[in-house]
Amino acid sequence: MEIKKLGIKNFRLLKDIEIDLEKDISLIIGKNNCGKTSVLYVLMRFLGEQTGTNGFKYEDFNVDFQNNLYQYITKNGKDWGAVDCRGIELYIYIQYDETDNLANISSLMLDLDSENKIVILKAEYGLNETDFLSLKDTFEKYYARWRSVNKLRKEELYNRFMSSMSNQFFKIRYRSILFNTKTQKIDLNVFHILDKRKFDLHKIISLKYIEAKREPMNKDSDVTLSDLSSKYYENIKGKDEEPAIQRFESTLLNADVSLTKVYDKLFESVINKIKKFGGIKENETIVKIISTLGQQKLLKDNTTMVYEAEKKQLPEGYNGLGYLNLISIIMKIEIILAEFRCDNNIHRIPADINLLFIEEPEAHTHPQMQYVFIKNIKNLLKNGSNEEDVNRKINLQTIITTHSSHIVSDCDFDDIKYFQRITSTSVISKNVKHLETEYKDESDPDNRRFKFLKQYLTLNYAEIFFADKVILYEGDTERILLPAMMKKIDQEEKDTTILPLLAQNISLLQSGANSQLFDKFLQFVGIKTLIITDIDAGKEEIIKDKNGRERMVSKECDVEEGTTTTNSALKHYYDLISTNSRESILKLLKKKSHEQKILKNVDAKWKNDKNGSLMVVYQTEEENEGEKYYPRSFEDAFLFCNREFIMKNIGKFTSLKNKDVIDENDAKASTYISSANSYDLAKNCIKSKPAFAMDILLCSKSDEISDFSNWNIPPYIREGLIWLRDN
Repeated sequence: MEIKKLGIKNFRLLKDIEIDLEKDISLIIGKNNCGKTSVLYVLMRFLGEQTGTNGFKYEDFNVDFQNNLYQYITKNGKDWGAVDCRGIELYIYIQYDETDNLANISSLMLDLDSENKIVILKAEYGLNETDFLSLKDTFEKYYARWRSVNKLRKEELYNRFMSSMSNQFFKIRYRSILFNTKTQKIDLNVFHILDKRKFDLHKIISLKYIEAKREPMNKDSDVTLSDLSSKYYENIKGKDEEPAIQRFESTLLNADVSLTKVYDKLFESVINKIKKFGGIKENETIVKIISTLGQQKLLKDNTTMVYEAEKKQLPEGYNGLGYLNLISIIMKIEIILAEFRCDNNIHRIPADINLLFIEEPEAHTHPQMQYVFIKNIKNLLKNGSNEEDVNRKINLQTIITTHSSHIVSDCDFDDIKYFQRITSTSVISKNVKHLETEYKDESDPDNRRFKFLKQYLTLNYAEIFFADKVILYEGDTERILLPAMMKKIDQEEKDTTILPLLAQNISLLQSGANSQLFDKFLQFVGIKTLIITDIDAGKEEIIKDKNGRERMVSKECDVEEGTTTTNSALKHYYDLISTNSRESILKLLKKKSHEQKILKNVDAKWKNDKNGSLMVVYQTEEENEGEKYYPRSFEDAFLFCNREFIMKNIGKFTSLKNKDVIDENDAKASTYISSANSYDLAKNCIKSKPAFAMDILLCSKSDEISDFSNWNIPPYIREGLIWLRDN
């Protein structure tokens, strides 16, 4: 038995969301403030140990629901049929099979269809007709009483009233809903209201959670009685001649020795698991739990976790917060698993489904420890579900929320649930594994593009899932210089109404000249994207192979000589694949205006749209001191608009070759450079592109305006970065 799906409505940002759950682990990811923690809170309210008590507040309602309810309460008539006051709802899709014990879920079954293996439990915090009419009448009286006394607007009075009074009218109720196997949807017209006196929710689902707001170690604040007693002992323990002190210490020391031996066995299992997660080398640092009855903490704690190294025992607080946090999580998981299994009461039967929610396990931990955590967590949970003991075996599902790209990069790709905020009031959930279907194509039966994407993202760029914007760039030159260019724009293009580029959550991703491979993924994550690429001018020629057969090839050339582009990304995004070969593709690209470079995906095609989410920039015609030139690549674009900078620092540019051609004292060089043929200059004089970029940074200077004031950003890159900053 397992939960296949959660449906949540009208809870904070979760206006109407469905979350598919995996059998073992579901990893919920997304940017900040996209509703990940809200999933835990709504589960706690409906499924937690305190169910039945009203934990919801008026502010928990989705903003759109609040606005609609205000209209119903203050302006509409008393026609209950026109009111949608179902409030906060949780739908739990439970799937079972023939091997499951159906005693607990029998009350959820609403048909006799043997093919229907799904039951739906619905929990709601809402109004029935009686509650609604009572709420409406009560507010009308409240408003009539206070409007003459208080100068607040009606809506402000309403919000105050609801904040303090709403839980007197909204009630938590449970019901079962029919799942229609033909439509594969729920049928809200067929339901059964569940009586909490006869229906034990916790026999079906047991929810435990580990919140992100956890403290892995004790602090020296908030003095308690145990603190005071330990301080008292600290004051008198120096009186060694006192017989009572001597007997006290002697007795406790003997007890310590005996108890430590017991603890070695008692905590052996969990300590061995901690070692796996911590990556401890043999005999380097040994984690032990010892008895410390003879120490000051006698009246404060019964045990202390210590670290043993070089036969010295150090207190737990001497270790870093990250390691303490990890140990804390493992200990809590072990305790929770024991509670799920009902280890302390063999007469109790575990729930049909046991749901563990772990929030942000990465707190305080460094990247390597985050890798270790996600690598080991499945085994830890699998062993804890006690699969070998049939009588105590539990159905365990785990939900983990995280902001860690390191955890994402080492997790199972199919486990990822991506939360995307689509409006200011709503979020949707996407299964990353569905991307595989999106990428399937007849021309690629092995789906190599998806396999490449999966490996590329998990190994290198998992942080893109948490970004607000992304820049896809071609090569090492752009990778080295982009942060400098972004900083330069922030310093030179000051606008207090716009957040600087470097202050925005922008991820940089190297895609080479194949950014089209990320097409469907960019649609999937739905974030603003800037693609920086090269126009890659070429001209078509007919050549003969060694067998005398003719074929058409595109050769690299200057833009003025070219008729096409060898850039596959440009052909893809501007739909130039099928362009009539008798036309010049290059002419079409050279005509692209600023707005034509902004694209929006419509029916799997990218169309020009000034409000689109994608901008593709490439070299445009440049002008320098009256000369015009159309560069082909970043290097010749940079050389053309920065010739003076290059000439002044020619001796420092170790990345250049054939310097006699560029020597400002050489007449030949002067003629060569003044011809403005930066394409030839870049082709013949740059021996290493990354080294060229490094030389640019090393030769940079600062003035009162900018840290990189002595060189210019190529216009097409500046254009793209400003668009990304402003949108």
